[in-house]
Amino acid sequence: MKWKVLLSDIDLGEEEIKAVVDVLKSKWLSMGPMTQKFESAFAEYIGVKYAFAVSNGTSALHLAYRAIEIGQGNEVIVPSLTFVATANAILYCGAKPVFADITSYDNLNISPDDILEKITPKTKAICIVHYAGYPCEMKTIMEIAEDYNLKVIEDSAHAIGAEYKGKKCGSFGDVGCFSFFANKNLVTGEGGMVITNDQNVANKIGVMRSHGMTALTWDRYRGHAYSYDVIELGYNYRANEISSAIGLVQLKKLDKNNSKRERIVKEYIKRLKKIPEIIIPFKDYKDESPSYHIFPIILPENISRKDFMDELKKKGIQTSIHYPPIHLFTFYRKTFGFKNGMLPKTEYVGKHEVTLPLHPCMNIEDVRYIVSCVEDALSLLCR
Repeated sequence: MKWKVLLSDIDLGEEEIKAVVDVLKSKWLSMGPMTQKFESAFAEYIGVKYAFAVSNGTSALHLAYRAIEIGQGNEVIVPSLTFVATANAILYCGAKPVFADITSYDNLNISPDDILEKITPKTKAICIVHYAGYPCEMKTIMEIAEDYNLKVIEDSAHAIGAEYKGKKCGSFGDVGCFSFFANKNLVTGEGGMVITNDQNVANKIGVMRSHGMTALTWDRYRGHAYSYDVIELGYNYRANEISSAIGLVQLKKLDKNNSKRERIVKEYIKRLKKIPEIIIPFKDYKDESPSYHIFPIILPENISRKDFMDELKKKGIQTSIHYPPIHLFTFYRKTFGFKNGMLPKTEYVGKHEVTLPLHPCMNIEDVRYIVSCVEDALSLLCR
């Protein structure tokens, strides 16, 4: 069908097209000089020493867990209200995810109090997710990590450009991970970035990203090496020059587009807070600087989410769900015996959350139309 308002859309233009054409004309498509430029620009933007472009956000997470030596017998505390890759990458390392509940219906980020409850002698790390681009309570989480000698991974897939106490998200933990999937604030189609300030961690990521090899194809092409050794079990997680070229242009647009997102979110909140039936997470979020990745609302218990989403679909409004809780997926139930009732707040949100459209190509009129349709749908379904 033809949507009147898309859930997500991309600010792509002639500058990205030219950047891609320039790469194609260079005839060097695999990881090389453009990727190095992108990595340097990204590291400078976030304010870290090391950045490694990779094939996607999942590979970024896998490398992060491997680089801090997550392995058999370890536990990593993670939220369940996130995309499944956050937990899957722990399993790739032979470790076990331990799920913590969210803070509240107003703050869908992982609860520091529940993190404390879930720490055991097997816990080696905490992986937080800045849900919807709203920074977690990093001061408290980093204090917990220090007290218990735990590593911290920041899944910042939603949070590129977001700041906590004047510092960019992704730069607080031992490793930060980003996704550049087609619905993210910075888009390359597929792609991701791993960042760190730890030289030892950086050395491991740099080697593991490309088969555990000591020299890359680009190094050999430039005559900097003629052979290579394999010193680590590695992976083919390299970025490519086309993605990096798009990423460089998108990085220049990021702050402006995040500001556009902020304007849309503020208009949503102004209009939706007049509807008492729904909860608007993060509506009173202050002090920090979010990236406004998605716009979630929580429906009242007596409203069918499917019927509500179908009503908006009839009006040409595309919606989604963020997220079905990971611990209730069939694979996780069968593998670990996870059950309903483990994470009550996460599970409630998992049943009642709906994501409304949010992207930099929207305008205020789109928001007015969507809110009007939300009101109509609630009126119809409350009869």
